[in-house]
Amino acid sequence: MTKTKKIVIVGGGITGLSAAYYLQKTIKEQHLPYEVKLIEASNRLGGKIKTTKRYGFTIERGPDSFLSRKKPAVKLVEELGISDQLVRNGTGQSYILVKNKLHKMPGGSYMGIPMEMRPFLFSRITTLKGKIRAGFDLVMPKGKKGSDQSLGAFFRRRFGNELVENQLDPLLSGIYSGDLDEMSLMATFPNFHELEQKYGSLIKGLKQTTPKKKASTGKKPGAFFSFENGLETLVIELERQLEANIVTKQVAVDHVEKKEHGYHLLLSNGDVYKADAIVMTTPHHTLPKVFSQYDFFKQFNHVPSTSVANVAMAFDQSAIKKAVDGTGFVISRTSDYRITACTWTHRKWPSTTPKGKVLLRCYVGKPDDQEVVDLSDEEITEIVLKDLNKTMKIKAKPEFSVITRWKNAMPQYTIGHNERIAYVRSEASSKLRGVFIAGSSYEGVGVPDCIEQGEKAVAEVLAFLQD
Repeated sequence: MTKTKKIVIVGGGITGLSAAYYLQKTIKEQHLPYEVKLIEASNRLGGKIKTTKRYGFTIERGPDSFLSRKKPAVKLVEELGISDQLVRNGTGQSYILVKNKLHKMPGGSYMGIPMEMRPFLFSRITTLKGKIRAGFDLVMPKGKKGSDQSLGAFFRRRFGNELVENQLDPLLSGIYSGDLDEMSLMATFPNFHELEQKYGSLIKGLKQTTPKKKASTGKKPGAFFSFENGLETLVIELERQLEANIVTKQVAVDHVEKKEHGYHLLLSNGDVYKADAIVMTTPHHTLPKVFSQYDFFKQFNHVPSTSVANVAMAFDQSAIKKAVDGTGFVISRTSDYRITACTWTHRKWPSTTPKGKVLLRCYVGKPDDQEVVDLSDEEITEIVLKDLNKTMKIKAKPEFSVITRWKNAMPQYTIGHNERIAYVRSEASSKLRGVFIAGSSYEGVGVPDCIEQGEKAVAEVLAFLQD
């Protein structure tokens, strides 16, 4: 008889859930003699994806959506049979706050990089001097091929400080909750390096490679997807479709020991799981503890993580004395604010908010202002209201607020990140065959990136077991 091989997935965030789903699917379709277990330390699945309902409001405590153009998430949603519950974001003007003034985001740009000159030249975000310096991108020689550097250094060389600090930094650093001058170009936006190498200019490269807009009289659809009942719909459906004996919650993996055949996982409840293959989807800082006898995992002790808090606040419409027609704003480095961005959720996702009400979601926890995350709910709310009052003239207290802290939860892809990950994976492949790592600490922090890593881990596990 063929011996049943055991696969253990450690971590029940979206990466681990995706891996469990695709493993279960493949095992059933191919009638493979494999058994899957997923172990989650907390009392719930989904990781940072968490939706709360309160007084008719739908509040996202983590990510609120995923990019519609990134296929791994769309594919998974279709396979789960919940495409009919998808909703696109409401579109509208977005803004950048520079020196206490809201400026419309210039049209014809990509991630803040101008592709069309007219909107950029007429924008007041950048001074004439800053615009001239940004134009140097069109004639500046390209940098050294394949060399990693900070995003900040790369963009400052091409565009100068002003465009970077007022327009690029608020958009790009917010994705990773990081510092543009510490973030790795090759690990976060290698496409910009490729454009520079091929076209000698980011502006020229983007103009050449960005699809031309089709003439349309209709309203442009939103670029993001969520669900009618919140993003956690995806997590709930994944858990529902997993067989009941697969998931174990409120149990942590304390240690992993390599045996002559496979591995033993020592659990916090005293149990021991045996595994032929392991997929680790937990944050990077847990691996040096779980695999304490392997020094190569200590590389992850040098990978920083930042903390953030998001603050959702509900108001009656009458409380907003200076309503702005748009979906939200990001804040430049040159502005004296402690919030980093504000989403007008009632406009971006109209179905989240009862009629006549307003739902705002703000973020605190800049890389140089980490202590704000540890303040009390009352103190954080006061800081956010003070900043909002400067732009929206909000005098009233919120009807309620929901504050969510993510402590050391945002992995930082600093310079050399790709090399560190490649080194750890190379060492693991020779010293810990059958152990694979995936998740937001490694190859992308967005929901589709994590789903894709889960799928990739499944392919690696199956190839290993069938070898």
